[in-house]
Amino acid sequence: MMSAQFLYQQKRTSAAEAIRHVRNLDMIIVPTGVGEPPALLTALSDQRRNFHGVQVAQILPLRKYGYFDPETVEHVRHTAYFFGGVSRPGGQDGWIDFIPAYFSELPSLIARGLTPADVVFSMASEMDEHGYFSLSLGADYTMAAIAKARAVVLEVNPNVPFANGNCHIHISQVTALVESDEPILEVGLPKIGPVQEAIAKYVADLIPDGATLQIGYGGIPDAVVMQLTHKHDLGIHTEMVGDGIMTLVEAGAVTNRRKNYHPGKMLATFALGSKKLYQFMHRNPALEMHPVDFTNDPYRAGMNDNMIAINATLQIDLLGQCGSESLGSSPYSGTGGQVDFVRAANRSNGGKAFIVLPATAKSDSITRIVPTLTPGTHVTTSKNDVNFVVTEFGVAQLRGKSAKQRAEALIGIAHPDFRDELRAAAKTMKLF
Repeated sequence: MMSAQFLYQQKRTSAAEAIRHVRNLDMIIVPTGVGEPPALLTALSDQRRNFHGVQVAQILPLRKYGYFDPETVEHVRHTAYFFGGVSRPGGQDGWIDFIPAYFSELPSLIARGLTPADVVFSMASEMDEHGYFSLSLGADYTMAAIAKARAVVLEVNPNVPFANGNCHIHISQVTALVESDEPILEVGLPKIGPVQEAIAKYVADLIPDGATLQIGYGGIPDAVVMQLTHKHDLGIHTEMVGDGIMTLVEAGAVTNRRKNYHPGKMLATFALGSKKLYQFMHRNPALEMHPVDFTNDPYRAGMNDNMIAINATLQIDLLGQCGSESLGSSPYSGTGGQVDFVRAANRSNGGKAFIVLPATAKSDSITRIVPTLTPGTHVTTSKNDVNFVVTEFGVAQLRGKSAKQRAEALIGIAHPDFRDELRAAAKTMKLF
């Protein structure tokens, strides 16, 4: 039997050579965010005109590689599971397509062949003494893709943490690997202003000691985190582990003792943060990284009592429908895990799902609480799922409430300048 080190040396190659494992019409699966392998994707970009019909599918790309080019989409095209700053312009202009899906269901779409996975490109930790690499930065849908792919190409980097959990791949499963030692991309905390702080205060006051948290990315969720450092025995069951969660651990607020599901362990599916965060993840026995169909499964997450989900939306109508991923028909982000965790919190004994948003946009000239969603808006969280809605003007609890009660509650947390016109619209809609 060949040793792991022998296989490693046999499969080690350059990024330019590794790209030869891609064929025309292939779908290349890339992990979320900082799990993307820059050397491989740069080499693919450099050679993109040699290919035809290749797609790169990913949630939240962070670097604008050469293949983000409307002039060469017939060669290599990005396909979005979720739009971010790099991919959003192409999505809005129509030369980047997207696949609507709940984050939790992407692995099953891949496993069932509903969306292809021919090749996997991923960052990976250094190989351990048993021949395993850790895909700690993004287990997400990547582990499912590895099980289906014809070729698995890793970018091995000593700066990638070797995390625990179901995020490991053996050298025997690897087709080719390249080595790099560039620092892992760091993603700073979003800007937090007085509006975000006001919203966060309302949310933090409703989170009890012993709660288990899912915290989405954004200024408001991070502002909530900053107001939880005095809490006790919090737990973490989330999709993203970031610096905010690390801050709560360092403050002693997170112990995971009172979790019902995997007590003593923080669970997440991808990482996004600083060098300090990535070091914090390395062989940390309190943290496990798992595929997203495990972390975001509403049944599993909802087994925790007092499951708290904190997610942002762009617009909400008077029935409680949340448009969290588009501006009208123009794509902005994606479904992600918002609905997964709203449903988890709704299942949980004592759980609370918070949808947070500033009451207005564009310097208070537009209300985000509207009679009906802007035509074409992609509905993310349905009226049947939404529970707590929070703006800087207060909290509206909608679950179990009638249409009329919902309208009244939402108008009560709208910006005062818009309440009269919202009431007039509600009367026209026969909600008052």
